[in-house]
Amino acid sequence: MATFSEESLPTSTPENKLEESISEADLFQHDEASNPTSADSQEKQAQEELQIYQDKYIRLAAEFENYKRRAQRDQSDAIRYANESLLKNLLSTLDNLERAIQCGKDAGASGALLEGVELTHKQFLETVGKLGVSQVSSTGSLFDPTMHQAVAQVESETAEPNTVVEEFQKGYFLHDRILRPAMVTVAKEKSDQTETITHDTGEEGGIQT
Repeated sequence: MATFSEESLPTSTPENKLEESISEADLFQHDEASNPTSADSQEKQAQEELQIYQDKYIRLAAEFENYKRRAQRDQSDAIRYANESLLKNLLSTLDNLERAIQCGKDAGASGALLEGVELTHKQFLETVGKLGVSQVSSTGSLFDPTMHQAVAQVESETAEPNTVVEEFQKGYFLHDRILRPAMVTVAKEKSDQTETITHDTGEEGGIQT
């Protein structure tokens, strides 16, 4: 029966491990050298993915900037036009003051009462003016559907067509936004309704009986 001593058994020495590592490294390098296109394609794919992520980041950053600008604009408009509803309701008071002044003048009234109403109207306009309210220009100007509301059309020999000739109710702006359009009458071209009347006297040289 054969026996083996410990010295005859194969052993793994550090030198053997080093040789194995060197052999594996050489094999890996040999594989890469034998297939260079694989490394190039991986690098190209990585560059493409990087470009995709960069494009997504740029688009996302641009969308966020647009969102911030819209949010700031909406906030600014909300502050700028916060009193729109209240000011619109106050316009009827201005209308009544103007009617009272006009009625007083038509009746030939004068004195402290009429002056007091006129002063109140003036102060009212100054107060709402500080909040951004201003009157719409109407009489004598061209009709603008964004500022005027036409309630009638009249023929006019003096005013150009599509010109405002009369104002029934004043219009107002709130800053650059129309608060209430003006109710107006607009001029139109004068139509020629003259008809030529001809009389039939018969044929020339005819025999009259």
